[in-house]
Amino acid sequence: MRALLSTAPGGPETLTLSELPDPVAGRGQVVIAVKACAINFPDVLIIEDKYQFKPERPFAPGGEIAGVIDAVGEGVEDWQVGDRVIAMLGHGGLCEKVIADPAKLYRLPEGRSFAEGASLILTYGTTIHALLDRGHIAAGQTLLVLGAAGGVGLAAIELGKAFGARVVAAVSSDEKAAAARDAGADETLVYARAPFDKDQSKALAEQFKAAVGKGGADVIYDPVGGDYAEPALRSIAWEGRYLVVGFPAGIPRLPLNLTLLKSCDVCGVFWGAFAARDPKANQAHIETLFALWKDGKIAPRVTEVFAFEEGGKAIAKMAARNAIGKLVVEVGR
Repeated sequence: MRALLSTAPGGPETLTLSELPDPVAGRGQVVIAVKACAINFPDVLIIEDKYQFKPERPFAPGGEIAGVIDAVGEGVEDWQVGDRVIAMLGHGGLCEKVIADPAKLYRLPEGRSFAEGASLILTYGTTIHALLDRGHIAAGQTLLVLGAAGGVGLAAIELGKAFGARVVAAVSSDEKAAAARDAGADETLVYARAPFDKDQSKALAEQFKAAVGKGGADVIYDPVGGDYAEPALRSIAWEGRYLVVGFPAGIPRLPLNLTLLKSCDVCGVFWGAFAARDPKANQAHIETLFALWKDGKIAPRVTEVFAFEEGGKAIAKMAARNAIGKLVVEVGR
């Protein structure tokens, strides 16, 4: 089988398309013929050895896939060869075949494409955990979403609206603002590209405040970090919740006096650890996501599909923060 491998730390240009033996399902395992692999920001970090998990090399990036079960190991009862599935892997998805734990599989509904299936669990799973468990979002509240045109950003818009919030989407271009409005955002604002000096930071804070309104943002969803974090925090409501989701713009330093003045919470969001520690709660969230997907209240927005040989280009586009919605690599047909 073919695999796109990381053999040394570095950027997407270091990935090599290689031949590996086909995997064999052991007891309690299945082999999946991968059809689609979604690209996420952890794929940028993991090949540079900057992610919290560092797999032994060589390894393939790609944490979420959709495909067809190719083989079933001894002791597996609920899955059969030919079943269409979504799987969470952590890494390894940019291979034509992968071994997977049946406990981490979800059935891909009929009528849904492999590209859509590969784009659902990580972004929406992260976001539903963030908004409900960490942000305690409620109908009628105001949700400010940074980086609102990316995969998790669009998921936050859709889920925010599904839970009855007023959603303000912050993005870096007019094109991204249009995508946010298409996803259901009530208001959009376009911010400049960081870095910011003191006056620019203050101006961005005023821009956020004007967009969210006098009462401030009850929940702020931040998958961006960097120089955007402090201006956003300055727009938070009394007893608001600031959700720390990611740092593609850098790890920010927040003045903690702001948390005292607003009596607000800064909440970390680590969905992978949550799913491992409380699988029943995570499963309930996933069931909610499938119900919302069926009802048309959420829908993964796959904006670009790359050939397997161009998987590195998909990761490079993610690294450059130019992606709108989800980028997917077509691994097999």
